[in-house]
Amino acid sequence: MSVPGLTRGLAEMAGKVRSGQFPVNDLRGGTFTISNLGAIGGQYSTPIVNVPEVAILLVGRSRKLPVVMPDDSIQPRLMMPLSLSYDHRLVDGGTAARFLNDVIGYLEAPSRLLLAF
Repeated sequence: MSVPGLTRGLAEMAGKVRSGQFPVNDLRGGTFTISNLGAIGGQYSTPIVNVPEVAILLVGRSRKLPVVMPDDSIQPRLMMPLSLSYDHRLVDGGTAARFLNDVIGYLEAPSRLLLAF
């Protein structure tokens, strides 16, 4: 799916779920979940993969933390913890790490999403 297609699909599904007007089957059969623990103030957790999914990405609450910069100065930066759990029988650890690094790269520079598709 393109970014606009994903946006439309997500908005449609979120609207159905919020209004309680969705069939349970619409929530079954996924392969990947994104969970937003930060929305309720949570920072870190280990998400559990639910079969038949192969992975879940948990997003924690963003907060300012001290970060050591390349010039060794310390500056406050808005940091958002991410936790990726995956079924190692189906996903190689190196592939999962590269995926998470890609997610971080897109979060740091969202305009890259427009070039990716």
